[in-house]
Amino acid sequence: MSVTSEIHPQVDTQAVSELREKTLLPGIALASFSALLLELALTRLFSVVLFYHFAFLAISIALLGLGAGGVFAHLWKRRLDTRNTRSLAAVGSLLNAIVIVAVLVIVLHVPVSLDLTAANFLRLSLIYLCSAVPFFLTGLQFSVIFAREPSRISRLYGADLIGGAIACLAVVPLLNWIGAPSAILVAALVSAVASVVWTSPLCWRNRAVWTSAALAALIIVNSSTHLVDVVWAKGIRRKNVEIARWNAISRVEVDRNDDGSRVIVIDADANTYIMNADPAHWAGSEWEQNLMGAAPGVVNALRPHGDYAIIGPGGGVDVLRAIVNGSPSVTGIEINPIIANTIMRDRYANFAYHLYQRPDVHLHIGDGRSFIRNASNNFDVVQMTLVDTWASTAAGAFALSENSLYTTEAFREYFEHLRPDGIIAVTRWEFQEPREALRVVSVAMQALHELGEAETARHFLVISEGELDDDGIPVTVLAKKSAFTADEEAAVQSHLQTYSELKLLYAPSRSTQNAFTDLIKSNAPISFARQYAYNVAPVTDNAPFFFFTLKPSQIWRSISGTDAMDWKVNLGVAVLFALLMISLLAVVAFLLVPLILESKILQTRTLQPEAARTPAATLLYFVAIGLGYILVEITFIQRFVLFLGHPTYALTVVVFLMLLSSGAGSIVSKYCIVRPARLWLPLAIIVSALVVYTAMLPSFLGHGIGLSFAVKVMISTLVLVPLGFVMGMPFPAGLSALAAHRGPSGNSDSIEWAWAMNAASSVLGSVLAMVIAIQFGLNATLICGALAYLLALGLRGKLHAVPSVA
Repeated sequence: MSVTSEIHPQVDTQAVSELREKTLLPGIALASFSALLLELALTRLFSVVLFYHFAFLAISIALLGLGAGGVFAHLWKRRLDTRNTRSLAAVGSLLNAIVIVAVLVIVLHVPVSLDLTAANFLRLSLIYLCSAVPFFLTGLQFSVIFAREPSRISRLYGADLIGGAIACLAVVPLLNWIGAPSAILVAALVSAVASVVWTSPLCWRNRAVWTSAALAALIIVNSSTHLVDVVWAKGIRRKNVEIARWNAISRVEVDRNDDGSRVIVIDADANTYIMNADPAHWAGSEWEQNLMGAAPGVVNALRPHGDYAIIGPGGGVDVLRAIVNGSPSVTGIEINPIIANTIMRDRYANFAYHLYQRPDVHLHIGDGRSFIRNASNNFDVVQMTLVDTWASTAAGAFALSENSLYTTEAFREYFEHLRPDGIIAVTRWEFQEPREALRVVSVAMQALHELGEAETARHFLVISEGELDDDGIPVTVLAKKSAFTADEEAAVQSHLQTYSELKLLYAPSRSTQNAFTDLIKSNAPISFARQYAYNVAPVTDNAPFFFFTLKPSQIWRSISGTDAMDWKVNLGVAVLFALLMISLLAVVAFLLVPLILESKILQTRTLQPEAARTPAATLLYFVAIGLGYILVEITFIQRFVLFLGHPTYALTVVVFLMLLSSGAGSIVSKYCIVRPARLWLPLAIIVSALVVYTAMLPSFLGHGIGLSFAVKVMISTLVLVPLGFVMGMPFPAGLSALAAHRGPSGNSDSIEWAWAMNAASSVLGSVLAMVIAIQFGLNATLICGALAYLLALGLRGKLHAVPSVA
């Protein structure tokens, strides 16, 4: 997000410019690059050391810090006026470089666990507030510079946008090459280099140069030694780590267990064992007993010689099962190149008996759903075993916490790429009261209905690894494109007799009384979900929150005091409320209270009349603008995840294009919206465009999934840039209208209040966006953004009502 998109300070037209542009513009660009790179890298780091739910924290932290920095620049104006601009910028940038390193140390060394305790809440608050300090310093610095350089506003915007745009382009390569901790150190280095650019006195320049050199050396050393890396993750100290690698998708490490086995751990959470079995000596081995005695092995007994498409093969367990049972062709689709190449085909190739280098194994790196959708051939089995998208593909925002592997539209695509008797095999972790595997049945049933299958009772088999309990066990759902035959049921029964630990929860002709039977017999997934304890209704691309099964009435009752596996999943709902609470307190403490106190002091000193205060309706205009923008931006990020293939790419491309186009719109607004009366046009365009996007965007993007990445980026540009350009106009145009009514004395606090209200609504709206999306879907979130802009359209006339203070 552009720094200037949140900072529109009071312009002091009496200030005398003291900086040459060859100093001013590079300094602004470097500071903007540092701030945005820090924000994006923190989203990746938070998803590892905290939980994927907290990755979204970085966005609200950045918005809060930038807004608070501008507010305090206003409050400390007299004190700051005693220092020249160059000195303030130099000291601020150098201090920021040091603070960024301190924030990194705090994030890496303060353990935050799953417990909803006061101590844990305080640790989370510590990380939240400390992480906001670098953005606070950037906001403070930019506020002073923009206030003192009113004649260069357009060029300042340009430098800011160039710096932010370069950061968006740099974040993915940096994460791939050196990882999130070192990317944050790069943000600190760039801030120190900005201090070198700003610095005039030789003593300060030397300090900035030495700091830059030290940070550059640390980055180089850390790239090979991992001196600065994850220490605590998810409240647990990392140990027994053989290798650890970062990329834009996740952090992947290989841990060695006491028995000599190796396990791949993704974002310090999801894990997959590396298969250390020789296929040539499979028969009668312990590996055969263990893997075929697992629930996912049932599909191998049914389709031993079928062609398999395995989404998320990880360490190779499903691949190994398929080839040793006789499959002539196994296609693995692994989204993370570290797992596929660095681990399975390089460092641990011998350990895995070169499993992924066999001629009958075809490994592809990419998004599983996109690959299946664009496959030219059909398969006998499409398999997903414990593919936990909430851990492995969290890219840095709560909006990105899930992908679209488990939606009704996805299952339709899987069915369409099966042969007539093909099977979808999905394994999920399940509990005494089923929810995840039960939702798989619900989604598959809905997909079959949409494909024309009216009766689906004979299309399912459900197998578990023992009795359901509160701790959870793996449950495999087999959904067949056609009805299961009597011979296939007999084959399953024979397999279960061989491996007695497996339990049959549902079969067309033989089932027990349980939730799976009730759902399948009902043949009505939506109606069943209404009366069931958990929300197991089919999910769609409009609201792809498969793992959030809590109903609103049971949120606190269900998540308090339990250590079950689904606590980690449904914790996200509690985290949303915690984030909302922390954000609300921070907004009040650092934005509203300072301005309220300063306003009262000003009124006391100057006897400012009541009529000179900013009308609430005027401030509401800026609240609506801030809320509308963040709702739209977060919805677009989620919408583009499936289209671009991964959450990190969606975050980078959407933020980059919105930043660039909105900044251009802000600059142009100075020339084309000279009076508040003209604000109706951009606001009306925004509302109309959002309504059209709500209706047409999902289908439009869906048809382009199979295109090359470069073409998809071009399409993203055509979709986002025109709207972003117009969305950049209402806020600066509104501020210009307020400035025109300030009067010569400048005592009115209207601009500062408008700025604070916009920042506050952006912080809170970033959390509210996900609350709306989870409960009502992405279309509803986008419509709420349109309604916010519609409210601003109705309030635009109030900008004339700001009293002038003579």
